[in-house]
Amino acid sequence: MPDVTDVRECSIARTLEVVGERWTLLAIREIMFGNRRFEEIRRYTGAPRDILTARLRKLEANGLVARIEYQQRPARHEYRLTDLGWSLLPVLVVLRSWGDEHLPGPDGPPVVFEHSCGATLTPSVTCAECGDPIRPETMWPREGARQEAR
Repeated sequence: MPDVTDVRECSIARTLEVVGERWTLLAIREIMFGNRRFEEIRRYTGAPRDILTARLRKLEANGLVARIEYQQRPARHEYRLTDLGWSLLPVLVVLRSWGDEHLPGPDGPPVVFEHSCGATLTPSVTCAECGDPIRPETMWPREGARQEAR
């Protein structure tokens, strides 16, 4: 069993604390697709009511969605992504692309996206500085500012 001092501090782990549960990412997907009301999100994710309620509350508490009243009597709300929530779009696009390639289903990918240039969207992760694609042999970890301060 690893010593707790061996646990690597990591932005991936912190991110998964907020969005790492299946129903959370599927709820974000649905809101991105324009399904903002609870019943729509539930219908298209298949999430149990209590779990979806908890996931949406967590997203709201972490600033990824805003709960906005659209009807007063009875009170009804919809969920809208904040800028922080929308910043997950590249993550979902790459996750979808990986799934389309490696787990497409018997009839192929269920949804294909078209880019504004007219081509079928094929995401690519590149270095913002040089534009080269990210590959295992072109990157390596180094201690961040927080680690260097020790």
